[in-house]
Amino acid sequence: MTTVAVVGPQQKGNVGTIARAMKNFGFADLTLVDPPAIEPGDEAYGFAGHAREDVLPNAETTTFDELIAAYHTIGFTAIPGEDEGRHVRYPYRSPAELADSLAVDAERFDAPIALAFGREDTGLANEELARMDEICSIPASADYPVLNLGQAATIALYELRGLADAPTQHAPRDRAAVEATDGLYEQLDALLGATDHPEEKRPKANRLFRRVFGRARLTGREAATLRGVFRRATELIEDDY
Repeated sequence: MTTVAVVGPQQKGNVGTIARAMKNFGFADLTLVDPPAIEPGDEAYGFAGHAREDVLPNAETTTFDELIAAYHTIGFTAIPGEDEGRHVRYPYRSPAELADSLAVDAERFDAPIALAFGREDTGLANEELARMDEICSIPASADYPVLNLGQAATIALYELRGLADAPTQHAPRDRAAVEATDGLYEQLDALLGATDHPEEKRPKANRLFRRVFGRARLTGREAATLRGVFRRATELIEDDY
């Protein structure tokens, strides 16, 4: 399952444009976070084309926290980090690279994926991107790399159209529940504390852990095993003290 999520859209027309692009490339599930009020016959429906018949009226609203909890989230940004010193926006993939990596995973399991786009003026905030499992950015001219919301979504959905047609006969992978991965991240934070990792560097380290394990798409057993290993390491360090 793949949903297209739009976080904080300001213009109804952009919601309609994204719904139309979804219809073009075979996506059906639209999720909106803090959207403007949309009613049949308004601007969103005017821009949606044939998506006004199904994609747009079936859109669901949710909160950002619920989106993060329910899906493997991929945040789209026009301005990525240039190197590993900027963990909020790095590492990132292009849509084509992302399509290749997700196609490999799709052969083994059906993961609930959210392709998340941000606001027209500011995009996704750093605080939101920091909670995403993966980051994607569309390669564009260095002179003017910023695309408008509708353009960005259309290009991305074209490149990722294989997700809409991904086979569903494969047995689902036992993807770790959000409670399991959150417990793992908490244990890693405890390990940082036990090793006297500098307090001011811990948020950056925790973002790094989240991105690494987000790309790995841990199973429940993997998350539990890693948590146990890190817990034992923490206990041994604390016993030494």
